[in-house]
Amino acid sequence: MGITQLLRLSLFASCLAVNAAAQQSTPQPATDAPAKPQPQTGQQTDQEKELKKKEQSQRILGIAPEFGVTSRKDAAPLTKGEKFHLFTKSAFDPFNFASAGFQAGLGQLQNEFPGYGQGAEGYGKRYGASFADQVSSNFFSNYFYPVLLKEDPRYFRLGEGSIKHRILGSLKQEFVCRTDSKKHSFNWSNILGAFSAGGLSNAYYPQTDRGLGLTLSRSSISLGYGSIGGLVDEFWPDINRKLFHKHDNGQKPESAPK
Repeated sequence: MGITQLLRLSLFASCLAVNAAAQQSTPQPATDAPAKPQPQTGQQTDQEKELKKKEQSQRILGIAPEFGVTSRKDAAPLTKGEKFHLFTKSAFDPFNFASAGFQAGLGQLQNEFPGYGQGAEGYGKRYGASFADQVSSNFFSNYFYPVLLKEDPRYFRLGEGSIKHRILGSLKQEFVCRTDSKKHSFNWSNILGAFSAGGLSNAYYPQTDRGLGLTLSRSSISLGYGSIGGLVDEFWPDINRKLFHKHDNGQKPESAPK
């Protein structure tokens, strides 16, 4: 599932972001602010759709999806249909099929879930379990609970401020979310999503790997990895700019749609 990659990338992100921040003077105000006072419905929706479409095609190094991330502080909330689209696009991206295969292979090597056995059959069961974990986690956290509780499943990138402020803000978003009415609330979607996916996994994990204790443990670990993923979402654009666009001083490229 690329856990090792996430860990490396987050550490890598922190180092380069510190370096990048040292070269910046006072942060400039966000350029996407003009979007809010304009009450022109027709063009506004077209522009908003275009921005959302662009955001939901973001990838790290052109490979790992970053579809649920926005740098726009006043982004319009997602509709039920858009939340469903975010779920399907995130859950069934080719990267996740490959990622599940990698994790299944690693699990087979380490004889994780010994109840699945070895050989092709054991690999197939591990692959199915790994992929099911990804899909169920996406379904509950990006669609089911966000629709039910009217919460926004996206990561809202800070993009400016001190490194410490951004790290704390990133970690906070695992537990505090933005609602569809643009207020802030406890992130029930994330928490309930992690525990619902963990509970569902008891239906297909081997008998020896089921039970309340293991479910709580897996769900808590999942939330921990979510926090690491948030750090990657927060700092990746800085690294990308530093590595590939050294002379690009623009802070929020997505605020100037074509």
